[in-house]
Amino acid sequence: MQLGFFTMPIHPPRRSLTETLKEDRELVLLAEELGFEEGFIGEHITDGAENITSPLIFIAWLLRETSRIKLGTGTVNLPIHHPAIVAAEVAMVDHMAEGRFLFGISPGGLVSDAEAMGVLDNDRTAMFLEAINHILAIWEGEPPYNLEGEFWNISTGRTVIPELAQGTMAKPYQRPHPPIVVTAVAPYSQGVAAAAARGWDPISANFLQPQWVKTHWPKYVEGCAQGGRAADPANWRVAKSIFVADDAATAERYATAPQGPYHFYYHSLFTKLLRVGRANLFKTDAEMSDDALNLETIVDQLVIRGTVDQVVEQILAFRETIGDFGTLLYAGHDWTDKDLARRSMVLMAEEVMPRVNAASGEI
Repeated sequence: MQLGFFTMPIHPPRRSLTETLKEDRELVLLAEELGFEEGFIGEHITDGAENITSPLIFIAWLLRETSRIKLGTGTVNLPIHHPAIVAAEVAMVDHMAEGRFLFGISPGGLVSDAEAMGVLDNDRTAMFLEAINHILAIWEGEPPYNLEGEFWNISTGRTVIPELAQGTMAKPYQRPHPPIVVTAVAPYSQGVAAAAARGWDPISANFLQPQWVKTHWPKYVEGCAQGGRAADPANWRVAKSIFVADDAATAERYATAPQGPYHFYYHSLFTKLLRVGRANLFKTDAEMSDDALNLETIVDQLVIRGTVDQVVEQILAFRETIGDFGTLLYAGHDWTDKDLARRSMVLMAEEVMPRVNAASGEI
């Protein structure tokens, strides 16, 4: 099993953007130093807590300071962007990364972004599909393109000058395009099957109960069969909130205290998802009422924490529950205590993962 990270991020809004951007940069550099294989960075335009507004800009900032780790968008939320801009900017970042770029995409879940961009009442799933189809057509095609859709029409036919390359859009460094990944949040996600059928791979969210994460694998198998390819567990990424400490008492306090970063993270997500009718993600029983949910239980159920021994045991139990997968994405959380946060990543990379893989018979 490989180790990566996924950070949305979620920081307390009282913290300055300058400060949290530096902290998120430090997380990536530490992940590079520790041998994390890949990392994904979120995108939210209108959120003071989930405050990286452009993962592409953020990734470009870090490419010269890293040399090995693959960096990906987690995700580009396609309905709020013009697909021609996404195609051009992703192609450029892919060249800058020289193969170290992963293209994560989704319809987007932040409703205030959709409202700000005037698409709140639109069918954003339809927009997502049209956008990625246009992007792929641009990368596969030649000018003047002439792409027509319900939401966007793209052409340079009136202005193209072939000998000067005016009206021409860049193709990515990786051919035919960077690996495409999609986030999977819903139980029994049909989107996982549809993505797999097109050759894309899933990331299962860290805020979904394990029994619902487990439902993503059969959907992936279904989609791979439709696409005529083998379903390889190595291509399944699963995110998880994890905190490792040198002693159990510190781990329990930092991971569950109401003033701690993990509690704040799930308070933020639970409040937002409850408001838009998606509290089912936190339920262990689909018949539970929303009123039966409470934040303390959610944190207890969804955060793996403890000493190295305890975390190894919990990850192995989690894997036993959901089945085999290829990459564990360590979820990024605010560094309320910088020393503890960094120590957790060190322990995760240097002690937990080698022991998890040894117990699983992997190198």
